[in-house]
Amino acid sequence: MQRTLSPSGLRMAALLMFIAIYTAYSAGPFVWVAMMSLRTTTEISAAPYALPETLHFWKFASAWTESNYDTYFFNSVTIVFSAVAILTIVGGMAAHCFARYRFRFKGLIYLLIFSTIIFPPQVTVIGLFQIMVEYGLYNSRVGLVMVYVAIQMPVTIYILESFFARIPKDLFDAARIDGYSEWAIFWRISLPVALPAISTTIILNTILLWNEFLYAVVLITEDDKRTLPLGVLRFLGDQLEDVGMIATGLMIAIVPVVLIYVFFSERLIQGMTAGAVK
Repeated sequence: MQRTLSPSGLRMAALLMFIAIYTAYSAGPFVWVAMMSLRTTTEISAAPYALPETLHFWKFASAWTESNYDTYFFNSVTIVFSAVAILTIVGGMAAHCFARYRFRFKGLIYLLIFSTIIFPPQVTVIGLFQIMVEYGLYNSRVGLVMVYVAIQMPVTIYILESFFARIPKDLFDAARIDGYSEWAIFWRISLPVALPAISTTIILNTILLWNEFLYAVVLITEDDKRTLPLGVLRFLGDQLEDVGMIATGLMIAIVPVVLIYVFFSERLIQGMTAGAVK
């Protein structure tokens, strides 16, 4: 006796099919790059989509020790973590002020901060280049950190401000009755309660800045100060491209981001979907 699927079963099957196709579409390029990272350029040229017959793990050690990837990795870690730390602290303070206090020109300042989001990055590159050169910050890790802080600060404030605004006012009133200063209220009340939103901004900023390329390629030209995305350019030439080593370099840059998402994706979703604070 032939059995037919119910409407709910058909919907579930269609949903599962869509998820499978989307997963293959999203994960396919990553799997392909992972396979190419273990193959040589000669093998890739002969059969671009073939499975690796021999796993050339030595390529990772070669890229790390002989192609300066250890320096690029250290630069990325230093620059990104410094920028994220500043964004978290300064952005949290600014968001707390916007959410909890009233002051003159609050609306105008808020508008000025978020008006920067409407400009595409390509429009600001020339101006940033001139400013960095004028103040001696061109080819500087400190200069790149400042640029990263500037471009991500509006989004960080936006995410945190909406969360801080949901914190019940009674908590702050009780803290003031207990003798807390405004500084202590931020560090001992607002910051701990807003940890889900803060975790979200940390994860988002880390992923976005780790993969950032445009500002880095314009503002950093010295090899010993390049970040990981710029390190891949070492294997690009006018006449010949070492595709195998490009894939290896990409995997070194991609793996940390994948690990961050795997271990902190639940925290990210919780922060993005957080409801009213209880």
